[in-house]
Parts: sequence; C-alpha cells; structure tokens
Amino acid sequence: MTTAAYSRPDKSEYPDYCEGYVSKVPAGDIVTVLGTQLDDSLGLFRSIPETRGSYRYAEGKWSVKEVIGHITDGERILAYRALRFARGDATPLAGYEQDDYVLGGGFDRRSLKDLIDEFEIVRRATISLFSSFDGEAWSRRGVANKNEMSVRGIAYVLAGHERHHVEILRAKYLI
Repeated sequence: MTTAAYSRPDKSEYPDYCEGYVSKVPAGDIVTVLGTQLDDSLGLFRSIPETRGSYRYAEGKWSVKEVIGHITDGERILAYRALRFARGDATPLAGYEQDDYVLGGGFDRRSLKDLIDEFEIVRRATISLFSSFDGEAWSRRGVANKNEMSVRGIAYVLAGHERHHVEILRAKYLI
C-alpha cells in the first residue's frame, strides 16, 4: 500500500459540502478503514430483522432498505469516479440525483438480505479497486458534478458517506 493511502486529503481534494463526510473518517490507511467499516456495517445490517426493512422513522423518509440501497448506489458511483480519475480520464462527469436513484431502485421490493449481500459485494470490489492504486493514482484529480476531486478525496467521501448513513440508521431507525 502506498503512503498516499495513509494521508488525509487536503481540503482542496474534495468539495466543501463533503467536509461533513470526510470529518467522520478516522486517520490511517483508508483501505483498512473501508474494510473495518464493512465488518461493522455488516454486523449492524444483519442484526436488522427482515420485518423492519420497510420501516421509515417519519413520513417521506427512506426505509431501512432504501438507506442500504442508497449507500450501495453511492458507493458504486463514487468508486466509478475514482476509477476514471485514477486512470487519468479527464472527462468531466455528471452528478446524480439521489432521490431519483432511490425511487428507481425498487429497494423495498427486494429482501433485506439481498440488499445487504449486494452492499458487501460492492464494498469488497471497492476495497479491491482502491488497493490497486499507486501513489500517482491516489493524487490524480478529475471533475464530477462540477467539482474537482482527487482519488484520495473520493475514498474519504465514500467512507464518510457510508458512516453518515450508518449513524442515521442507529439513531433514527433502530431505536
């Protein structure tokens, strides 16, 4: 693992609105952090009974299944951006509307177990991808949603995004 994976991104490596996500990520090797998160999240997700999968803590809020589906969709999108930037692709990438993705995802029609299994597969693929990057790749930048980001910045945003939603699940859904 390159030392670039051990250093926190500079604030210039991600948009200001992502600071809340990045601040949730502990110091250290980000690939190891992603692996630890996987274990922690799987433990939490698998403790949720299937009957609780469609629970919403308030009207208009996503269900437990939709939250897990959203985490997985977000991870796929961010990992794809990291791949493109790491490979030196300078093509600006579009943003996406998370609510439209959740609406189109049909997550409540699927089993909680299926969504959890998918999250695990996607996270393991993300870990494999980030493990393959050398120092130059971690520092490469690109533009997504009209914001410049580095590959390292994306890794931290990805980890923080997952942590943010796990904290919401614990605080509002699983009480």
